[in-house]
Amino acid sequence: MASSFELTTLGHRIRHHRLARGYTLDELGALVGVAGSQLSLIENGKREPKLSLLQEIARATETEVTELLSREPPNRRAALEIELERAQTSPFFHQLGIPPVKVTKGTSDETIEAVLGLHRELLRRERATIASPEEARRANTELRLRMRETANHLPEIERLAEKQLKAAGHSTGALTHRTVSIMAEQLGFELIYVADLPHSARSVTDLEHGRIYLPPASIPGGHGLRSMALQAMAHRLLGHRPPTDYADFLQQRLEINYYAACCLMPETSAVAFLAQAKKDRNLAVEDFRDAFGVTHEAAAMRMTNLMTTHLGIHLHFLRVDGDGAISRVYENDGLPLPTDVTGSVEGQVVCKKFSARSAFAEHNRTTEHYQYTDTPAGTFWCSTQTGSTSDGDFSITVGVPFDDARWFRGRDTAKRGVSHCPDESCCRRPDAEAAERWQGKAWPSARVHRHMFSPLPRGMFPGVDDAEVFAFLDRHADG
Repeated sequence: MASSFELTTLGHRIRHHRLARGYTLDELGALVGVAGSQLSLIENGKREPKLSLLQEIARATETEVTELLSREPPNRRAALEIELERAQTSPFFHQLGIPPVKVTKGTSDETIEAVLGLHRELLRRERATIASPEEARRANTELRLRMRETANHLPEIERLAEKQLKAAGHSTGALTHRTVSIMAEQLGFELIYVADLPHSARSVTDLEHGRIYLPPASIPGGHGLRSMALQAMAHRLLGHRPPTDYADFLQQRLEINYYAACCLMPETSAVAFLAQAKKDRNLAVEDFRDAFGVTHEAAAMRMTNLMTTHLGIHLHFLRVDGDGAISRVYENDGLPLPTDVTGSVEGQVVCKKFSARSAFAEHNRTTEHYQYTDTPAGTFWCSTQTGSTSDGDFSITVGVPFDDARWFRGRDTAKRGVSHCPDESCCRRPDAEAAERWQGKAWPSARVHRHMFSPLPRGMFPGVDDAEVFAFLDRHADG
């Protein structure tokens, strides 16, 4: 069944060819065997014609059925009317609570263009503030669930990365900064390291002069220079345009991060490494990390891209802040995770009994910590490493269901935890004696997460200060 806008375009095309032959509605109706009133409904997009009637209309107007079915408006006036109808039937317009403008033969093109200009500006302003915290969480949740359905694997980007690596002469081992520079040169870009990047941008690409500006040193938290350069290149390779909304922004961020990971840990060699480790029953994030010269978090996340698709292992990944809040997550193994009413996991506090939190009590932070955890959904084995940045402590966890622990180093750990979450009696309900003693006699002041008060993405590129970026480019344009 054709959509309403396909029917509208079809109606305009039929009217265009009818008027080009000088027929009235009744005259064309007589030629094709229907009443003029029925043709009027079709031309106004209110009724879908049968193929046999379309064939008769095409014959009578001396055109082809394919010409009538074209999705292109037949002329500028039709294009304006179709765009206006689309705007006035959108959910955004209905929220305004004002009646639509009725277009008649006497409505000038200039009037329609003026109304459309108002629609476009209102929509632009709405998009600038669309990403409320709730909207951002929903978009992030939808993206996470879509990636879960694909086992967190994007084969087209995998192939693109391997093609670019091969063209740059990279085959095995850790990807060097020199090879990254060659990859940029092959795309027509020069990597330039500057100390005055806008505070809101990790990199800036000057498309006019073929330059990618990067900071002089890695950003704390794992954003290495190789990765930032590869992400900037990915925008071009993947044909990205300024995001239309927050969901589009998140999708682009995922794709450029994925491309960078594919280059730093290429699928062919990474799968070979992991397959051998599985065969040896010696899978370990730290070995995978060291083999490709990446961060522990990057290696752990890359395992979620490859291990289900290529090794048949379902798993989960967690990055948890020192206060227990989940900042990054992926799971396709059924691990029970806390969620809010929108289904979002990010920002929720993970169970204290999980190794993602219990590992903070360990003194040795140079190695992985292993633990089995009994949960309402079964027993899971986990490997956790902790670290710290200027923003505080964090932990990186990769885990699998009990049966798959046999492939991993650390499977013989004796450490075990028991989690009953989301039951509040597990770790969220205070000790009864302490609660009785202090009820009504204490008033703690909560520390609120910074992101709750952060300005949400605005402007041409969400999260980036456009004015600051353009001023930066002006400074460097002649450099």
